[in-house]
Amino acid sequence: MDTATPAVTVALHDGTSVVAETGQVDARRHGELLLPAVDRVLAEAGVKLDAVTDVAVGVGPGPYTGLRVGLVTAATFGSALSVPVHGVCTLDALAYAAGLDGLEGPFVVATDARRKEVYWARYEDFRTRDGEPSVDRPADIAERLAGLPVAGAGALLYPGAFPDARGPEHVSAAALAALAAEQLAAGAALLPPQPLYLRRPDAQVPKNYKVVTPK
Repeated sequence: MDTATPAVTVALHDGTSVVAETGQVDARRHGELLLPAVDRVLAEAGVKLDAVTDVAVGVGPGPYTGLRVGLVTAATFGSALSVPVHGVCTLDALAYAAGLDGLEGPFVVATDARRKEVYWARYEDFRTRDGEPSVDRPADIAERLAGLPVAGAGALLYPGAFPDARGPEHVSAAALAALAAEQLAAGAALLPPQPLYLRRPDAQVPKNYKVVTPK
């Protein structure tokens, strides 16, 4: 599952291929949409939740509130089912999807970070990230990334900075699940299921905040 972007997306993978998937784009309803999406996927596959052996969840980068919905839900499933919970960088899953759609490297993935910024990372190919994810204003990185195709909603939002913008626009849990299954089968260590934050949250304690203590 992934809720790090406006897409609320869930998929079920049997170790060989994706057997069911669903997704809906709504940046304000992650908490409302995620569990019904899980139910739909399980019903489509004809299995119960207790058949799940591993949970993979997108860790971002992404906005605080939406990202936490997926991470908390994944942790809850992991605890209830006594199964491992694995983190996957959302940008990596989007790059994997772009590669499956035929985009060859090198290329860039960019998602909307709000505040007129993008979360982005460069890839040598759809399985290999070059460096760590970053957050920047599109104009500040346009020259550095000139000539490279850029996949994702962040690219599509700023065509002036990213003239070779491509799809897919949002991450899909199907690609995330396939990437996680591939890495687990190869014995690779996935990320911990902890949020990948690249900046401070919008809500902060006021600078002149005074602590009131009882006498």
